[in-house]
Amino acid sequence: MRLVVALGGNALSPAGGDGSVEEMRSSLTAAADVLASLVADGHSLVLTHGNGPQVGRLLLQQERSAADVPPMPMDVCGALSQGQLGYLVAQALDNALRRRRLSARVLTLVTQVVVDGRSAAFRRPSKPVGPSYERPEAQAISHASGHVFAIQSDGRWRRVVASPKPLRFVEEGPLRALVDSGHVVVAAGGGGVPVVEHRGQLHGVEAVVDKDRTAALLAAVVGADLLLVLTEAPAVQVGYGTPTARSLSTMTVAEATGWLRSGEFPEGSMGPKVEACVTFVKAGGAAAIGALADAAAVLRGEAGTRITP
Repeated sequence: MRLVVALGGNALSPAGGDGSVEEMRSSLTAAADVLASLVADGHSLVLTHGNGPQVGRLLLQQERSAADVPPMPMDVCGALSQGQLGYLVAQALDNALRRRRLSARVLTLVTQVVVDGRSAAFRRPSKPVGPSYERPEAQAISHASGHVFAIQSDGRWRRVVASPKPLRFVEEGPLRALVDSGHVVVAAGGGGVPVVEHRGQLHGVEAVVDKDRTAALLAAVVGADLLLVLTEAPAVQVGYGTPTARSLSTMTVAEATGWLRSGEFPEGSMGPKVEACVTFVKAGGAAAIGALADAAAVLRGEAGTRITP
């Protein structure tokens, strides 16, 4: 099977950790062993990943050194995180493949995703990025930079940027060729670098494309048999956080759509993952959500949640 595997940013930098490169390497060593076993079983593998914790740290580094080093815009920060994480993922997985004496190598493609520059998302920035601040500090940063801030559920303020839908990848042809070559490809990390096309020219924009929506698009572009969304949760739950919570081994597109509409799956956690799987299944694919450690069992339908037509 051809698999598109979407890894959450927290799978690379666990919540509550220090965000060091040593921590990321340690997390990736375990993840790489799981992923290498899929390649060893004969599956074609395309990886994509989140970048929330990592790009947040990049923005914090830039803010604290802005007086000495010119800050980079969001699209450049996205590209930076793709290179950073793509290198670490590729090295860890390549080492795991070598230990198994497999010939496949791992290639990282910094990927641009075209969005609609006239999307309403640019008029209503909603995607939180970077660290949290108290209101006076957020106001001072906003005044100096022009960035938009919004209050969060914890009462603190975070910068918000547009989150338009992904339309297509700039590198679609080369991406398919790399995947067809039999090697493992890491692509569209962090949702891809958002760009708009005007008069045949590409321009980066201040935005973040939802990584799960991009994963569904990536799966369609490379002709994946299965979109595998791997998270910290072992399965999708309804009634999450309540005494009646229950895990789902399967759910239909109709069931998932109904729960999405009712707010059962929050926007900031499971919602985008379920939405991405529904999108890909509607397009004729198959999709499942589960824990990274259970990847092989999720693939076999023995763990996680499978989304069915």
